[in-house]
Amino acid sequence: MLIVIGVILLLSLVILHELGHFWAARRAGIEVEEFGLGFPPRAKVLAEKNGTKYTLNWLPLGGFVKLKGEHDSDTTPGSFGAASLLAKVQVMVAGVIMNYLTAIVLISIIAIAGLPQVIDNQFSVASDAKVGRQEVVLSYVEEGSPAANGGIEVGDVVFGVSKTEDFCPGCQSTDHAGDKLVVVKDDLTAATESFAGEKVFVHVSRDGQDLSREVQLRTKKEVTESKKTDTPKGYLGVAPADYTELKATWSAPIVGFMVTNQFIGETMKGLFRTVGDLFTGNAAQASEQVTGVVGIGSILGDASDQGFMQVLLLTALISLSLAVMNVLPIPALDGGRLFVTLLFRVLKRPLKKETEERIHGTGFALLMLLFVLITILDVKRFIIN
Repeated sequence: MLIVIGVILLLSLVILHELGHFWAARRAGIEVEEFGLGFPPRAKVLAEKNGTKYTLNWLPLGGFVKLKGEHDSDTTPGSFGAASLLAKVQVMVAGVIMNYLTAIVLISIIAIAGLPQVIDNQFSVASDAKVGRQEVVLSYVEEGSPAANGGIEVGDVVFGVSKTEDFCPGCQSTDHAGDKLVVVKDDLTAATESFAGEKVFVHVSRDGQDLSREVQLRTKKEVTESKKTDTPKGYLGVAPADYTELKATWSAPIVGFMVTNQFIGETMKGLFRTVGDLFTGNAAQASEQVTGVVGIGSILGDASDQGFMQVLLLTALISLSLAVMNVLPIPALDGGRLFVTLLFRVLKRPLKKETEERIHGTGFALLMLLFVLITILDVKRFIIN
């Protein structure tokens, strides 16, 4: 059910993006000939109202709004070309603004329920921030380590260490019937250090089930020796990642706005790294940093295992990605159309219909080729492997 909800949310992002263009065009007096979900060829006309056809199309790659006289050189009344430059800019950026505002709203909602701390120095209002959930999640398990030998896996949430198999997840660190019990909250190393070299039970949560795994911890000497290497992994032989959710009340909209902008900054950094990898010959590394429809589907399935708020967070991040990609000067996308329009204004040259079609037609063809390549990579990464 959560996967179905996630798909509906993702489709909603496309619809909201196109609604931005639709509303901005109508407001500027530009006639909208078609509002399409998916790309042609057309599958079905769903409805027709006020001169606009609402259609469903076969290629599930997004959506579009077809305006009357979309070329900059068109002078027909009611056409996009005949509109003022300000109106054209507003129409072209409206989709980006809708995705940006959607992300802010979604992240604000998540902040009320508990927003995960996923980046360094993530914004919060200290006086209104309450820890709703704090866990230690294993992001890496070293091969042949005590953890691996004991059956502990990547993704396990470690919540306690004790000398006996019985454990109370809701208990606090204490001595229980002579057995020292350490509840892991945010420091796995400190929790295991007092048991160095001993055989203990590590209590984890996996797929909603509480498990106890018997493990022979490394000694302090072994850990000291391991620190001489580049990747010491402590008494268990793992790399933990602290997972913390902060809840907000009155400050949720502020958190939503600020964190959204932080995420945009991180997205831009990641984009620059990817482009840098391409230009420095690290194509394989660059390909690992991008994903398409197949990859999103796989990630959506994983997110659904963690609950509705994780699906909502993924939706917010995809909405931001759509906003960022569409603001870039890439031909055929909103930012590319805006860039070309403004460039010809600066050059004081007419943007002929043939020139505009050649630029954006080439851009669209390259985007489709990129889509196919990313899909092939996704299939290899998420399905074959």
